[in-house]
Amino acid sequence: MAFLPISEAQDAISKATRYAWNIFSERHWCGELQSNVTVTAEHIFFLYIIKEMIPTHEGEQYRRWLLSQQNTDGSWGIAPNHPGDISTSAEAYLALKILGMSKDSYELMRARKFITAVGGLAKMRMFTRVFFAEFGLVPWDSVPQLPAEFILVPSQLPINIYKLASWARSNVVPLLIIAHHRSVYALPNGRSDENCFLDELWLDPSNKRLPYGPSSLLDPVELTFYILDRVLYYLGGLRSSPTRRYARRRCVDWILERQEKAGDWAGIIPPMHAGIKALLLEGYAVTDAPIRLGLEAIERFVWQDDQGQRVQSCVSPVWDTVLMVRALRDADIQDDRLHQVMQWTENNQHRGPEGDWCIYRPHIPPGGFAFEYHNTWYPDIDDTAAAILAFLAHDPAYASSEVVHRAVLWICSMQNSDGGWAAFDHENNNLFLNKIPFSDMSSLCDPSTPDVTGRVLESLGMLRDLSFRKKHHVPDCLLHTVDVACKRAVPYLQRTQEPTGAWYGRWGVNYIYGTCLVLCGLQYFLAEYPQIVQMASAGVRWLQQVQNADGGWGESVLSYREPWRAGCGPSTPSQTAWALMGLLAVHEPDNPSVHRGISHLLRTQTDLRQDGASWPETEFTGTGFPNHFYISYTLYRHYFPIMALGRFIQRAQSKGAEDITNRVH
Repeated sequence: MAFLPISEAQDAISKATRYAWNIFSERHWCGELQSNVTVTAEHIFFLYIIKEMIPTHEGEQYRRWLLSQQNTDGSWGIAPNHPGDISTSAEAYLALKILGMSKDSYELMRARKFITAVGGLAKMRMFTRVFFAEFGLVPWDSVPQLPAEFILVPSQLPINIYKLASWARSNVVPLLIIAHHRSVYALPNGRSDENCFLDELWLDPSNKRLPYGPSSLLDPVELTFYILDRVLYYLGGLRSSPTRRYARRRCVDWILERQEKAGDWAGIIPPMHAGIKALLLEGYAVTDAPIRLGLEAIERFVWQDDQGQRVQSCVSPVWDTVLMVRALRDADIQDDRLHQVMQWTENNQHRGPEGDWCIYRPHIPPGGFAFEYHNTWYPDIDDTAAAILAFLAHDPAYASSEVVHRAVLWICSMQNSDGGWAAFDHENNNLFLNKIPFSDMSSLCDPSTPDVTGRVLESLGMLRDLSFRKKHHVPDCLLHTVDVACKRAVPYLQRTQEPTGAWYGRWGVNYIYGTCLVLCGLQYFLAEYPQIVQMASAGVRWLQQVQNADGGWGESVLSYREPWRAGCGPSTPSQTAWALMGLLAVHEPDNPSVHRGISHLLRTQTDLRQDGASWPETEFTGTGFPNHFYISYTLYRHYFPIMALGRFIQRAQSKGAEDITNRVH
């Protein structure tokens, strides 16, 4: 028998709130965005290309952090507690050798043993090949052809630069320049087109020409792309084409046009590195403004603490801020500083005219929000939905505001024909593009996903609810647009529900995340669509089935590769909170699974900071590219538990209970 008084949850929220204000800065929140070592390793490659040296103190900080991430078997993985990965390990190894570590050091000997045991450098992924080709460690012919003329293909055709996802597009355009020049840079042992700097990692260092080709000759699309690549190879990659000079100029113009005033590109590190390298190859100097501003922007992504120094793949101020506001308001926290936060958030709404989304949606007004400080070209739908929810949770009067109306109209206009929403783009669903030889991460497209669709549905449902119940003015035409969008979204979510009752989570790990967001969205429509009750019941049943014995929930990143692992993993605060929010969207607070989950959060709030407290979390629960790149949003462990506890108290108090003292078996 267990009892859970509301006062315990309120006390936990009080400690968590003090923790939140302790890390508050300049009207917003922004936690570290952690990832695996490849981002930092690639930054070390970049610095060595630019400077041909790395200051000793700086290098020592990077070295210390890279070694802190090494697994006991000598490898480096794509996430904590994940098996070693050949490409990740190879990039870390090269970075450490550039920083001066001997191949005979204990750490690199262990790494070498792992790398050679799994096949050596011949097994590395395509992007790692590009970085290694830049140092002559593999021949450029081991990389598929990337003709600069790709930038000239009209957007009306089924294959063009704008049919790639925003993150792929912003990387590919500078890569077209890099692939044209095929430059080889020096390593500490000098410059060579056939550099022996990593010969110890090859099973046969006399043969470094790495083949690539279709995984199946029976796949006509994959085979067609491969034949096209071979034709381009025999044509010299079109480097002597009369169109090449013009194509390169168009690439440079495209890169410069999309550089932010602060120097950033797309808000993420890879296109910043690639953009600067491309401009330098095209004749720009390090002292020129685009390069200088770009280098300054990259420095803002560096994070240093007691573990050493590393580079974030991205920064998340808008995302962290709107989710923290939602959490504090769900917990009924009143603080004048929140008004300043909302003003800061309003100032980050996009008003145009920039945006690649305009290519296919030219007639809709802007109104989205981006993830980062400086990214006017790529607002994202998930961020925008989260911002709408933060505004409405902070003050229902925002339902009548221009900032919310613009955001809602933009989101509705970005809905795909299947009824769902993607992260950044409209109808970016030509999945056959993932079969081109260059794509070995299956991440060139941005199709609809249940998790993003669920959050959008929640934001639209909350707006409708406030308009109907509290009479906040929302124009009839906008409400009609919202109704139409919601009617199209529900069937999409019905089609994408798994046989288990769960939903896939593209941007968070994994089925727990997707199921939470969908249930939170569907709760506003339970009385309108008969099928939703059955859908929600199946989702809740699945969450209850995968609850851990300690009362929490957890799911490993391995569930992307092996779906049978869905909902399986050690309990984490963020995933426990997601499951609780999904359950509370349907169940009463005295449900036994809810009780056990809340009890778990109360027991595990052990990370103390000054007079506040949070929840420790080491697992990565954010997703960049499934099976390839995972993320830890270091504030997920904080604001999601606050949300869950706050909603639990709201639901309990709405029943008129002072304490929940029902018996839990």
